[in-house]
Amino acid sequence: MSPYILATLLFSLGLGTTITFASSHWLLAWMGLEMNTLAIIPLMAQNHHPRAVEATTKYFLTQATAAAMLLFASTTNAWLTGEWSIEQMTHPVPTTMMIIALALKIGLAPVHAWLPEVLQGLDLTTGLILSTWQKLAPFALLLQIHPADPTILIGLGLASTLVGGWGGLNQTQLRKILAYSSIAHLGWMILILQFAPSLTLLALLTYFIMTFSTFLVFKLNKATNINSLATSWAKAPALTALTPLILLSLGGLPPLTGFMPKWLILQELSKQDLAPVATVAALSALLSLYFYLRLTYAMTLTMSPNNLTGTATWRLPSLQLTLPLATSLIATLCLLPLTPAATALLSF
Repeated sequence: MSPYILATLLFSLGLGTTITFASSHWLLAWMGLEMNTLAIIPLMAQNHHPRAVEATTKYFLTQATAAAMLLFASTTNAWLTGEWSIEQMTHPVPTTMMIIALALKIGLAPVHAWLPEVLQGLDLTTGLILSTWQKLAPFALLLQIHPADPTILIGLGLASTLVGGWGGLNQTQLRKILAYSSIAHLGWMILILQFAPSLTLLALLTYFIMTFSTFLVFKLNKATNINSLATSWAKAPALTALTPLILLSLGGLPPLTGFMPKWLILQELSKQDLAPVATVAALSALLSLYFYLRLTYAMTLTMSPNNLTGTATWRLPSLQLTLPLATSLIATLCLLPLTPAATALLSF
């Protein structure tokens, strides 16, 4: 792809998200989301592979459906209340429709089925953009909607944590595993959205850091399935030793960064007298932890060739920049001691 076209598309991605961030009117927010969608579609289809084209088509149809539902919900709200302002979603019917539309945008269960299929058809760089940057604009809108009854958000959150855990158990493709990991993490964020929006932002930030590290590690190793992880020790032994810590941080184990948002979310849910919800969420985290441990086992405790069917790849030197990976790796592993500072900032 021409660097000028690439720069234009990336600029449009940033502009669409910024417009949604800055908007207080539903039509302007919808326009920002549409710019976001249209800018990433050429990036997704740039390889001209049939699988990439299929993933792009699925993504376009899903996002178009969500955008139509969002526009219909905002129009219904204007018809019932006379208000186009985002913060004036007072009627329960358009509010529920809007939450479902935004859930479809980011891939929350039970409207999640498109996300693993789309991510599987993309290269790792575009998959990273889809898993991180594309979540920002819908989350900005979700944070501004205050439903009178938080039951729908709790239902979506619990469904996402459970589906994200169960769905990733029998997967061998790394991109599908990361998609189900995304669904599970989004469920944790939605669970606490109504009670502590600042915790949702903290969980989103830590998820971005950990996912950034994971995608860059897989990109450095040119790994797309579990079998190809077994050859990574010969390419980058030091990074292979640290990668299990990244995966365990995604699973939310102390003393790693990923433990911080889960700990604070469980604490807040208990304060809100939602101990059963907190229990189910904590148990669903064990499901996710299992498939992270599968990746860890394949990467560090097996040697290629092993008894699984797979071909070893050429051990060529990588041209990928290592500074972004080193920075995100340190953040993924070492931010837990900053929890008191994070809670102080959030309460402020």
